[in-house]
Amino acid sequence: MSEMLDKALELFKERKYKEAIDAFHVVLENGDESAEIYNNIAVSYSNLGDLPSAEKFCHKALKINPNLPQLYLNLSDIYYRMKEIALAIDCLQAGELALPENTVIPHYLARMYMEDAQVDLAIDELERILEKEPENYDLARAYYEMGNYEAAIANFENILEFKDQNELIYFFLAEAYEANDEIDKAISNYLKATAVNDKFHPAFKKLGMLFMARGDFDDAIEYFEDYINFDIPQEEKDSVGKLIARIQTKKGN
Repeated sequence: MSEMLDKALELFKERKYKEAIDAFHVVLENGDESAEIYNNIAVSYSNLGDLPSAEKFCHKALKINPNLPQLYLNLSDIYYRMKEIALAIDCLQAGELALPENTVIPHYLARMYMEDAQVDLAIDELERILEKEPENYDLARAYYEMGNYEAAIANFENILEFKDQNELIYFFLAEAYEANDEIDKAISNYLKATAVNDKFHPAFKKLGMLFMARGDFDDAIEYFEDYINFDIPQEEKDSVGKLIARIQTKKGN
């Protein structure tokens, strides 16, 4: 039976989901039952678009092992795809109760709360996560998306105490400063992002835009020229190239 299970897992890895389901069922018929097998069947059905069957096998798996975090994540995703957000939230809340030390489930629950416009509950979840993962930036991003830029800035600045060599944190912090109309601080943090990773091209474009808006045309051209030398779509290169030409014309006048 080990050979049949190996075959089923191989088919699953190869994304041959119909064949994998058949093979997993052979394993089950021979008495080799486990939450992991039911979960793989559920994922296979989900990938085939058969969400009711996927839901059924997730529940079978949970009856065997309610301490498998992936089951709550998979089942909540199934409910989300079925447009049953309330059920998705209920599922993740159950997972949080069953596995209070797990930090992945609260992430998903916070995102589901955001999707359901329950922003206060999402913030509560993210604050709890932050106590265990002080370097996590989901809360700061949530504040940013809500338009609370000062709270976003405060959270990103706090995260930099733990992750001071992360271009994404500097970039997100710069975006928050920019949205809060603190342009000098935005530029400073975009520059820090490029210093940490000189191939992080989004920061180069942002710097070009801010320098252009400020009237620092030489700096704007420099960063735009750096930007179009990266591996970006040709359409984007052409668009920024035209922008550089307009700036050069403006400088000449």
